[in-house]
Amino acid sequence: MLLVPRLLAKLTLLCALLVPLSATAGSFVIQDIRVEGLQRISAGTVFNYMPVTIGERIQDEQTSDIIRALYKTGFFKDVRLKRENSILVITVQERPAVADIVFSGNELLETEQLLEALKDIGLAKGRVFNRSILDKIEQELRRQYFSQGKYAVKLTSTVTPLERNRVGIAIDISEGRAATIKNINIVGNRSFDEDDLLDEFKLTTGGWLSFYTKDNQYSRQKLSGDLETLRSYYLNRGYINFKIDSTQVSITPDKKDIYVTINITEGDVYRISDILLAGDLVVPKEEMFKLIHLTRGDVFSRKKVVGSSERLNDLLGNHGYAFANVNSIPEIDAENKKVVITYFVDPGKRVYVRRINLRGNTRTRDRVLRREMRQMESAWFSAGQVSRSRDRLERLSFFENVTVETPAVAGSTDQVDVNITVEERPAGNIMAGVGFSQNQGITFNTSVSQNNFLGTGKRVTLGFNNSSANTLYQVAYSNPYYTIDGISRGFNLKYRQTEFDELRSANYSTDVMVAGVNFGIPISDFDRLLFTFDIESTDFNIADDASLEIKAFEAEHGTSMLDYKAGVNWVFDSRNSIMFPTRGGRQRMGAEISLPGSDLEYYKISYRHQRFLPLSNVFTLGVKGNIGYGDGYAGTESLPFYENFFAGGFRSMRGIAENTMGPRDSKNDALGGNMNLTGGAEIFFKAPFKVADKSLRMSVFADFGNVFNVDDGSEGFEPGELRYSTGVSAVWASPMGLLTFSLAQPFNTDSGDKIENFQFSFGSSF
Repeated sequence: MLLVPRLLAKLTLLCALLVPLSATAGSFVIQDIRVEGLQRISAGTVFNYMPVTIGERIQDEQTSDIIRALYKTGFFKDVRLKRENSILVITVQERPAVADIVFSGNELLETEQLLEALKDIGLAKGRVFNRSILDKIEQELRRQYFSQGKYAVKLTSTVTPLERNRVGIAIDISEGRAATIKNINIVGNRSFDEDDLLDEFKLTTGGWLSFYTKDNQYSRQKLSGDLETLRSYYLNRGYINFKIDSTQVSITPDKKDIYVTINITEGDVYRISDILLAGDLVVPKEEMFKLIHLTRGDVFSRKKVVGSSERLNDLLGNHGYAFANVNSIPEIDAENKKVVITYFVDPGKRVYVRRINLRGNTRTRDRVLRREMRQMESAWFSAGQVSRSRDRLERLSFFENVTVETPAVAGSTDQVDVNITVEERPAGNIMAGVGFSQNQGITFNTSVSQNNFLGTGKRVTLGFNNSSANTLYQVAYSNPYYTIDGISRGFNLKYRQTEFDELRSANYSTDVMVAGVNFGIPISDFDRLLFTFDIESTDFNIADDASLEIKAFEAEHGTSMLDYKAGVNWVFDSRNSIMFPTRGGRQRMGAEISLPGSDLEYYKISYRHQRFLPLSNVFTLGVKGNIGYGDGYAGTESLPFYENFFAGGFRSMRGIAENTMGPRDSKNDALGGNMNLTGGAEIFFKAPFKVADKSLRMSVFADFGNVFNVDDGSEGFEPGELRYSTGVSAVWASPMGLLTFSLAQPFNTDSGDKIENFQFSFGSSF
């Protein structure tokens, strides 16, 4: 009878060694761990996720913890445990790896964007494949397409097993047509017409440009933006309790048409009864109240309230309080429909600039950038000075992009650093101009310049022109910081031979040699005075068939002149960029006179103005005007005709050939005039495709102008003689350089004007 219990004990021990550990009773000390079934994953990775190690005693209840920990890694689709004596044996089956992910049919969302999004979620080439993640990705893709109005989208995912425990994933997308809006209905509006409210929306029921603007294609984001626009519309008109009660969006069964219904409650109009300042007023009240553009008794406007808060924040920022916070707190009197606006000022600590760090200027020397900085190290932080410093760096034209960051200094509550990162553009330029007309064909001129010579900020120019009309050789040098205070000095040496008959002008030519020096004196960050002095030698040549006006001039003054010229110019420049400005302006007022003792005594005065006004993030309005006048004095009765003003071409009147406008001589050739008047307006906008939104700017424009002879017994200025043109233009900062195109249609022209509907110029960089 004793043999039976002994036999049962031996069988029990044998089963404990052979069956899986989860079925084994008791505990044991792990002497070793063996992992079986691994292909790509190392045993060390498995050991890192194990909740037990060699030498520990393992209990039965810990087996589930081990299996759960290994499953949680996502690497395995099967995990088994067993015990062989004191060895813990782990048998795993790895999940397959993703060999490739292929998208097809996607047009709205780019493949690179989709792959990057999948990588963030956890599905990418080389990673472990998990079917549950693929299901989540399909749901996210549908949500993305739904948000873009693509409700008919269909997704088909195919997982193909490959050798070496890998899979290939193919996602086929049938986007379908975007659902279009058939009707937008606003319910509850009593004070404003529905059409007026819908005019504020970006979403519409469609128009003749909808094929391009896509404004009739439903988008959840666009609708959210329009709802905020609607809310702002009412809040800016005093409806302080305005509410959007609900929004219903319904779609037809074929998922093509969408109907939007917006339910609103307008409320009553509130007026401002008082405006108060509270908190820590570190800036005098009088200075702060000037920036609050509200008046007692006015209708409440959230736009004005928020705008005043922003201006107060900027004011505090300019006084060193970089982390100031100004909150507008309304106190509503519902009974009297009044509201008191209190601006609570929390300036925080005054902040100082520890360091100004420059990055990206591999060619330009640090001091070239630092001398443009208006924010100083160890000084109070000023948001205005930092912004002005960025604008000055951008106006240097040395950099493609200037980025400014002001991070707080770690461990300090009252210090920031100013980090300036620049992206340098080629410092050397070879510029070429090309034009075409039926009379002259193609003309060509070039110049070579170094705007940032050897990284010093100095400008060196070598110009030459070998067109049929001009021969030009020029050497120029300019040092913008001749003195530490920013006084500039430059030299200019130039020889120019001009055949005016080749420029569609009168039949004569000039050989001009100029040697000059110039100085610039800064008055402020935006204003500058420029002084020039030139010695100019002119040899005048006329053809046998020259006009009577030219022959009369030769008979009176001869053919060789030596003049001493002095000039002064005032320049105001507040543009935020030289290449593609979106705000600010530039003015230049100047006078030039040939000094007494010159062979010819005359003067010229001129004024040029440009202004850029941002209309939105996309559109910028540009306006320009230019007027000039010249005359003789002392022994010279009038302005020499070869110093006359001319008009036509890119800089004055697009659509009309250069130098062809204005008075004509007895041979019916353009002679120019002693007065010019040109101007125009232009709406600039970014390219409709993102790949060129920073390098291409397009515009629609309207130009006007002409040149006239006044004070010589002629008809003088005649408004009816102004020429007009409208058209489209594009400027592209291409890898070859700046390319400019225009297509224009002139109006009010006469037979003497040479029409050039299409004009362009180009340049390249090295």
